[in-house]
Amino acid sequence: MTAAYIAVTVLTAAANGFFAVADLLRARFVLANSAAVGVPESWLTTLGLLKGAGALGLLLGLAGVPVVGTAAALGLVLFFVGAVAVHLRAPDLSLLVPLGFLGAAAGALFLSLAV
Repeated sequence: MTAAYIAVTVLTAAANGFFAVADLLRARFVLANSAAVGVPESWLTTLGLLKGAGALGLLLGLAGVPVVGTAAALGLVLFFVGAVAVHLRAPDLSLLVPLGFLGAAAGALFLSLAV
């Protein structure tokens, strides 16, 4: 179980860290996706900071502060529930992306509670 927890958490943190930087740098694909689902560009800094905080929190959980890791995983689950809702409202065909991130965050949350 510990190996699964580490693997899922590291992958979830890495993916969220990558997309946090992409949000903060206003990458073209981020701008296109935001426009497609009706998210204003002005929100990207906040969204990027939230993803980055979640990624760092997951890593802190692995580094020995489990309550922070669990809280970060829960925060990312809630974040991506909101992202799925935004994509459903659009409607946007790239719904699989936030669903994948939601699944990864949920896996990190479940495994953090099981370890």
